[in-house]
Amino acid sequence: MRTHGWSGSAPASDDEAVARILAAAGKAIDERGAEISIADVARTLGVTRQTVYRYFPSTDALLVAAAVHAADDFLERVADHVRGMHDPVDAVTEAVATALEWLPKDKHIGLLIAPGRPNAHTESVTSDVALQFANSMVRRFDVDWAAHGFTDAELDELAEHLLRIIQSFVIDPGRPPRTGQALRDYLRRWVAGAIVPPATPR
Repeated sequence: MRTHGWSGSAPASDDEAVARILAAAGKAIDERGAEISIADVARTLGVTRQTVYRYFPSTDALLVAAAVHAADDFLERVADHVRGMHDPVDAVTEAVATALEWLPKDKHIGLLIAPGRPNAHTESVTSDVALQFANSMVRRFDVDWAAHGFTDAELDELAEHLLRIIQSFVIDPGRPPRTGQALRDYLRRWVAGAIVPPATPR
């Protein structure tokens, strides 16, 4: 790890360097969304662009890493919000509605959820990361999925289904957009209402 730069205070390890780069990128995303560059982050840290490139090969890679870094806090807040909801329909309805309400205020998670990153490679990476995000969200619910008859494979499919629903609302919230109880009623009727215990294996 290079020790020059860093505004006179070099990180003690590569892990610390990555953490400081992600923190700087996070602040930049808060201010400007996805319209940041490696040069912006390097300037904030007092290092060269080449130093940042040692850890992140492109701006897209840095954006995804910063979004993933912020995702855990978002997921914990959603999980806290639905804690105590043991019914799958209740938990899914409230979690998806809450995520949709919070997403416009969270530029980091929007980078994971909203499709259409600038290039095909990043788009596929973001899709994989978004699926991991949805999987983590579902598994943090206060729901005993096994007791309701769901296998791990079926939970994977449920997470993918919910991600597709969330992405569709992000792309087009509706005219007019549904909010509050109207959004929850819609989700309960047409999304959560489809969550029934899987059929008994043949």
